[in-house]
Amino acid sequence: MFIVTLTYLRPLAEIDALMPQHVAWLRRHYEAGLFIASGRQNPRNGGVILTRTASRANLKAVLEADPFVQSGCASYEVIEFNPSMTAPGAESLREI
Repeated sequence: MFIVTLTYLRPLAEIDALMPQHVAWLRRHYEAGLFIASGRQNPRNGGVILTRTASRANLKAVLEADPFVQSGCASYEVIEFNPSMTAPGAESLREI
């Protein structure tokens, strides 16, 4: 599993203008089974995406296609994470 943190590099007005394209990009990767969860950081200076993939290279290619990244409005940090303990109901996270 990878935890992806997104940092906005441009004003929120530019982020908001690209939001429909970014959401469409997110939906494609949810449908493909790559993304598990995503959302805004609070305060709103970026976002977080939880992913399921065994390949950092594949994930990098996916992230580079994000409209936020392609426009220079955001950058990503990728953290590989292997859950070893989970709360009841979240056991499936250990299988990713």
